[in-house]
Amino acid sequence: MKDKITFVSEISGLEFPEKDRVWGEAIRMPILNLIKEDYPNFDKSKCIANKELNIYREKYISNFLQSEVGELSELHKNVIKSLSDDTSFVSKVEDEVDNRTFVQVVADKVADFGGSWTFIISFFIFIMIWIASNVYLLMNKGFDPYPFILLNLILSCLAALQAPVIMMSQNRQEEKDRERAKKDYMINLKSELEIRMLDDKLDHLIMHQQQELIEIQKVQIEMMNDILEKIKK
Repeated sequence: MKDKITFVSEISGLEFPEKDRVWGEAIRMPILNLIKEDYPNFDKSKCIANKELNIYREKYISNFLQSEVGELSELHKNVIKSLSDDTSFVSKVEDEVDNRTFVQVVADKVADFGGSWTFIISFFIFIMIWIASNVYLLMNKGFDPYPFILLNLILSCLAALQAPVIMMSQNRQEEKDRERAKKDYMINLKSELEIRMLDDKLDHLIMHQQQELIEIQKVQIEMMNDILEKIKK
């Protein structure tokens, strides 16, 4: 009986049938790199058995799936870290320190009280009591008879003093609004940059995934062709 022709694998040193010989130049580069990681001396001029090549094909597919899961997990962590960043502008806006002076505090309180229904109702009651006291109780011969010159003087002085105080409060509020608008702009700018970064990461991930999937499909086709050839034989 004629001896079968065999060859020796360069990586395992075992004998295999000649029909199972695969030269390094016929192996795809990603799989060839995997083989070189375990056997640095292996190159395109050497050969291995088809059974051994299938082991590295499966290893390549397994490494790809693991790397994809790892990249997705890392992307998820980056998104969470970005969203929960303690140095965000939002926290700075919410945690503003009250550094108003005493005069500014008084101006704000006067403006708040002067623009409330409490002030309007109280001042209306005061005017009614003033008029009733002079017209009815004192028979228009009291300290401020009709046409109530003293009352007009008090109202004029009150308006003259209240107006600049309210303007002081409004000016300070405008400065605060400008500062808040500036911080809102910074928040929107940061959000836009983060969205662009995430978009770039997703694009890179999708492109990388597509390239790897194409390579995996080619490897799977090679494995299927090997199986078909064995079935035909």
